Amino acid sequence: MQRISSLAELDHWKGLLPGDTLGFVPTMGALHEGHLSLVNMSLERGDKTLVSIYVNPTQFNNPEDLVKYPKTLEKDLKMLEVVGCDAVFLPTAEMLYPEGLKSRAFSFGFLGLHMEGAKRPGHFEGMATVVTKFFELIQPDFAIFGEKDYQQLCIIRHVVAGENWPVKIVPGPTVREEDGLAMSSRNLRLSEVERAEAASIYAVLSKACKEAESFNSVAELKSYCMEALNAVPSLSVEYIECCDEKELQPVRELDPKSPTRLFAAVQCGNVRLIDNLPLF
Repeated sequence: MQRISSLAELDHWKGLLPGDTLGFVPTMGALHEGHLSLVNMSLERGDKTLVSIYVNPTQFNNPEDLVKYPKTLEKDLKMLEVVGCDAVFLPTAEMLYPEGLKSRAFSFGFLGLHMEGAKRPGHFEGMATVVTKFFELIQPDFAIFGEKDYQQLCIIRHVVAGENWPVKIVPGPTVREEDGLAMSSRNLRLSEVERAEAASIYAVLSKACKEAESFNSVAELKSYCMEALNAVPSLSVEYIECCDEKELQPVRELDPKSPTRLFAAVQCGNVRLIDNLPLF
């Protein structure tokens, strides 16, 4: 596996790939099986796969969250080598932000109005800034993004379409622990008790989805989820939302004929966790 630490090394490595289909998986490190599933998807789909590891400061609206974000670089590199990743790009802030750490302006339409867009101001601008910078430098044929961050996935698709980036965005299904908890780098920060109680997030959301047609209204379904989750000692609900899959606008009624997803952001101790599941 090629370890790339400069723009010159990146250009040299790309120059050795004429005609090869290049897949790209952006990460912030602290890798887990969810990340590796995306890497494996890329390996199966293309000729070469490049993974980036970069903790992007501009997408953290909470400075404490940035400081505490897990960093396990040597372990990450070993995991990528084992699965057969072709190259890993380890950029510095100076490479990606030569004019300083500043996000550029985007128009996300309706996609950024609710949920993470409302609760984490500047997050999606920072994320889209670094992703488009990666697209510019790496020039992949396709890039893979996990459905756990479903709103992010939708926003990247929107940016790619709106700015005519020649890269195909491929979704990767959420990978879960045995008890249903969505795999996340932030899970490493949970205490033993918090980790056990965090499994309630999936348990409650999946029960609501399975029994969706038994609820009389969106408000009733959301209320059930909030009450069930807030009853768990370690958990505090930030939001529960039912949104259409395309524009991510909150739905007014439960319609099995309309593709809809159930979203949640939950504070577990000092760690903020998000998840989503298809409702209809």
